Amino acid sequence: MNEHQFRRRAILCGGLAAVAAPAVAFAQDNRAIEWVVGYAAGGGSDVVARTVADAMSKTLGRPIIVSNKPGAATNIAASYVARSKEHGHVMLTADFATLAANPWLFTKLPYNPEKDFAPVGMLARFPMLLVVGTNVPANSLNEFITWAKASDAAVTYASAGVGSPHHLASELFRERTGLKMQHAPYRGAAPAVQDLIGGQIPFAFMDTASVQQYVAAGKLRALGVASPARLNLLPNIPTLSEQGIQDFTAYAWQGLVVPEGTSPEFVAQLSKSLDAALDSPQVKARFQALALEAMRGTPRQMTDYVKAERERWGRLIQANGIKLD
Repeated sequence: MNEHQFRRRAILCGGLAAVAAPAVAFAQDNRAIEWVVGYAAGGGSDVVARTVADAMSKTLGRPIIVSNKPGAATNIAASYVARSKEHGHVMLTADFATLAANPWLFTKLPYNPEKDFAPVGMLARFPMLLVVGTNVPANSLNEFITWAKASDAAVTYASAGVGSPHHLASELFRERTGLKMQHAPYRGAAPAVQDLIGGQIPFAFMDTASVQQYVAAGKLRALGVASPARLNLLPNIPTLSEQGIQDFTAYAWQGLVVPEGTSPEFVAQLSKSLDAALDSPQVKARFQALALEAMRGTPRQMTDYVKAERERWGRLIQANGIKLD
């Protein structure tokens, strides 16, 4: 081998080693990944994270620990991850509130939804149900509206927190029905659902993951679905559109992000693992049981979806002058 050939081989081998280095580093790094959720344990967001984390940890070969940091419309969790320097060891459930609603609801955020995160991919879409406690004398949307209008005081509704999709779906409902309503925000869906069951709060828009089991058990009554079509899991519950509120559509949705500055190689690895998890039999079965819709896609597709949702709900928020600070 002459000197020229030797140099070419050395350069080629060096280049291949540099390309392979990130993959080797990821394979050798078995430290736990913290998956931050901006809602309380036990709610739909928590269920999705734990279900998907279990499947992803197997393909990544690393443990994933779910960490709940509820409060301030996910701002606490989002700020924590945005400021984290633990690149490769932390990620966030970034949802409707975090990425689409909060930029309009808050004058100043402790994070930048467009610059502080790198998208990994979408997680799931949660159909929303209008549910009432069993002490509310209504079995349909019209009966509920009649009951609510007969009250001298505003009817109180629960949500998973200020700025949550549950909150804004309810505000859209107020706008479309003209009902007098009073917001009672909770630190997550789980505690709100418990007060609905206990009769302390009469109604709410809640995601299927948080209330489906209680509707099936007769502890809550579902009056309508805020989707274009009925749900396969709950075929006897009519849509709100069927009952007179035309084109009423509201979903809770979630995606997975990491702090900006995380290496593209690791983002790609996470995206591949997430896609495999959403396609796995165990995750599909769990989502089906909760009437959730998996939203598989690339980081770019997530960026486009979030942009469209931010514009859609921004128009509603601005038109109604809704502010949370």
